This record gives sequence, structure tokens and C-alpha cells, in this order.
Amino acid sequence: MSLRAAVLGHPISHSKSPALHLAAYGQLGIGICYTAIDVTEDLLPAVMRQIRDQQGWRGLSVTMPLKTAMLREVDEVRGVARTLGVVNTVSFEDHHGTPRAVGSNTDVTGIVNALRHAGTGTAPSAVILGGGGTAASAVAALHELGTSQATVFVRDTARAGDVRAAAGSLGVDLDVRPLAGAAHPTACADVVISTLPPRAADGLAAEIAALKTATPGVLLDVAYDPWPSLVASVWQAGGGAVVPGLEMLLYQAVEQVRLFSRRGDDVDAAVIDVMCASVGLPRRAL
Repeated sequence: MSLRAAVLGHPISHSKSPALHLAAYGQLGIGICYTAIDVTEDLLPAVMRQIRDQQGWRGLSVTMPLKTAMLREVDEVRGVARTLGVVNTVSFEDHHGTPRAVGSNTDVTGIVNALRHAGTGTAPSAVILGGGGTAASAVAALHELGTSQATVFVRDTARAGDVRAAAGSLGVDLDVRPLAGAAHPTACADVVISTLPPRAADGLAAEIAALKTATPGVLLDVAYDPWPSLVASVWQAGGGAVVPGLEMLLYQAVEQVRLFSRRGDDVDAAVIDVMCASVGLPRRAL
């Protein structure tokens, strides 16, 4: 029986997840075919029914705009995904001969490890750009790093339900503001996590550049295509450290590979190195 896994989202053609996963399974010697499937929120229930009817599925990576909708399609939600109401990973487990879909969240670990790799310390002052599912994971990551309050800048404050709910469940004090006033607070923060879509932060980048001030903190921009983003270029010009979204993608994918391969202890430095090489990141060992 052939084994399968995939990344679901819309749009999805730009995804680097297939490269990361296929490199890992090749190193592990496991024949898991991993593909990208373009799925809208409306089509998700039908696609999940098809997947459940097919044998050999090990797991699904879930990206925008499906991270909240996937909650309704799984049999169980575990860990921080249950707290946040945000699923980016579905693993299939055998339950008395029947596949059981389990939802979890590896984005939080991805953000934490990406920021730590960049030298982020404990309890940084923090700004989050965007208010959706990935922003909710960013709140949980900052909570894990010891931050008890954060400022969130969004394009529409009425659509920040995911991030507000995450903060409430974790006890993080959240200040939600319009994106129009983000330039100065963003430039001053120890950590900035941008969860905005590609190019959505271009206007903010121009405003930060116009301040002509230093940007001494760490910027994690989860958008990685095109790269460098304008906000990343402006941030680096101001002296700050920039963490590309590929770093977060790498670290969350490592956790997914552990789940999908069912050989978690074998996902070692050698596996992580080939994953890095597959997307042009510097090799490193965790």
C-alpha cells in the first residue's frame, strides 16, 4: 500500500512544504508521497470525505484559509490546537482498524524555535501584525517565551476573533489596534511577528522607513514568497534581525514529519539538514 501525505490550502502552488517533507522522507527511507492540493474552505468537507475513503494517508499539513475550518473535519483535537481552535496538522492514526483524524498545531513550536534560533530572549516586548489563525499561534508562542502582553495590529479590528480568543484562553493581555498606527510601536518592539499575506505589509514598511529610526528587534515575517519582503528589507536596513518565514515553516514541518513518519526519534540532525538544503536554508542541528 502506497503511503500519502499532502498540504492543503488556497492558493497553494507557492508552498515549500512538499520540498521539506519529501527531503525528510527520502533521508528516512520511507516511501511517503507528499503533494500540494489546492482546497478552498467551501471544498474542504468534500475533500476530507475523499481522503477518509482512501487508504494509506498518514497526514495533512493545513495552511490558509483552512486552519480554523479543519476543526470541524477531525475526530479529535489535541494540545495547543484545542486551546487555540487552530489546526495546522492532521495525522491519521489506526483506531481499531479505522483511520482516526487527529488535529494538532505545530505552528507554535515552529515560531518558538525560529525566534530562539535568531537569539530571542525571555519575555520580549511583542507586536503581532494580523489577527487570523497564524496570529493566534503567534500569541501562544510568545506566551511560551514568557510574554504576558502583546499589541496586535490588524487591517480590520472586527475580524480579530481568532487572536482575541487565543489570548483569552492563555491569559495574555492583548491590545488590538488598527494597522494604520503600527509604524512606531512596531519599530520599537523586541519581537515583531508578521502574519500578514505577501505584500500586505508594504505600506507599513514604507511608514517605518519614513521614521528614519533604528529597528533593533527581531522580525519574523511568516510570508516567504516573494522574499525578501519589503518590510524585511526595511527592518534589516534599520539594524534589526530578520527571520524569514521559511525558518518557521522548517521547524513546524520537523514536528509534522515526526507525526507522519511515525518514527519521531529518527528525525535527527541529518534529517533536519536535508530539509534545510531542500529550501536553501543554512544547515543546522536542533
